[in-house]
Amino acid sequence: MEKSKWCDICKRTTCEKAGGVQEMGDMRPDCYVGNNHPRPSKDEYYLGIADAVLRRSTCLRRRYGAVLVKDDEIVSTGYNGSPRGEQNCCDCGYCEREAQNVPKGERYELCVAIHAEDNAITSASRSKACGATLYIVGRNVMDGSLANPAPCMMCRRKIVNAGIARVVGLVNGVAKDIDISK
Repeated sequence: MEKSKWCDICKRTTCEKAGGVQEMGDMRPDCYVGNNHPRPSKDEYYLGIADAVLRRSTCLRRRYGAVLVKDDEIVSTGYNGSPRGEQNCCDCGYCEREAQNVPKGERYELCVAIHAEDNAITSASRSKACGATLYIVGRNVMDGSLANPAPCMMCRRKIVNAGIARVVGLVNGVAKDIDISK
């Protein structure tokens, strides 16, 4: 078949569809999903958005991004950083936990940041959070490698209290469900 203006999306030289693709609405899934343009799963898609959100983080150690999704619509986003109006670690260039060599997951009282999950939950109404899925991505500031996306105990409690049904994190580059019942 003759190529149309829409055929550049899949980069095929011929089209199996009778008459080619004349309108975008006529495209089949394999017109834009193929080896050249793999379509991400919903989990991968929302984790990719969480990965973009984390770039707003103000933490000097680890950056986290969270996206709260219900019925396939983004309800809210959040990243780790100081409360509104307060000085951020990246602005003052100092992290108390880093200065004291505090290991990850310990001595949160020294940290001025609110966690990404907490910010996403705070920005959502209870009715929107109830039954939703929370997507979390974390990256180490030093080298950009993935950090453990598992929520801390306080955030786990908030997730449960908000009625969030599912938590998905980017673990070793793969979307994984995170058990928050622990």
